[in-house]
Amino acid sequence: MWRMRGRITHDTSPDRSARKDYWGVVLDSRTPRQLGRFYADLLEWEIANDDEDWVTLSAPDGVAYLAFHLNAQHIAPVWPSTLFQPQQQLHLDFEVEDLEAAVAHAVELGATPAEFQPQDTVRVMLDPDGHPFCLYA
Repeated sequence: MWRMRGRITHDTSPDRSARKDYWGVVLDSRTPRQLGRFYADLLEWEIANDDEDWVTLSAPDGVAYLAFHLNAQHIAPVWPSTLFQPQQQLHLDFEVEDLEAAVAHAVELGATPAEFQPQDTVRVMLDPDGHPFCLYA
């Protein structure tokens, strides 16, 4: 019988390729290669797969990944949410040591600070495709 498995806490194999409990987040993108490079540079993660319609980034350790797939009809969500406008389905959070330096780095790579900022210790950013993500101290 087939079943879906979550994280296997008893598998301590240091060989990541031998693991069978990978999990990840996939974002729609009109330009997955460009968005993949943006997040690879932002996070300093390796590009593990680079196709025109699918790009996967590998975290430096663990079994998580971040991927981007081609959706030619992708419409950027509106932040903050507005009735009858494309709404975000999720957002990514990244803890940083120096919030202002992290914001400057993200902007240098092509991100834009959102106009609405709900907290002093969090900066809502928009990636080059308009997906919201948060940097927080």
